[in-house]
Amino acid sequence: MWRLSLEISSEIETDTKALAACLATDCETHWTGDNQFQINLEEIHAKDMRAMWNTRMRGLIATDSVLKVFGKHS
Repeated sequence: MWRLSLEISSEIETDTKALAACLATDCETHWTGDNQFQINLEEIHAKDMRAMWNTRMRGLIATDSVLKVFGKHS
């Protein structure tokens, strides 16, 4: 069994909430503080863990990119 935990936070609370929201359909988020949350992944095979990790990271990267664009133009 492969297990992976990731803690995520941003300097701005609304950005952290947006990052958590982008994962809402992919995995559970567990808030560990006012501005920090954690995701946990478990897979039997390493290749499946890699695929799940990549999917979550693509979502986080895309959301972060959108937040950066809005931050520059607001």
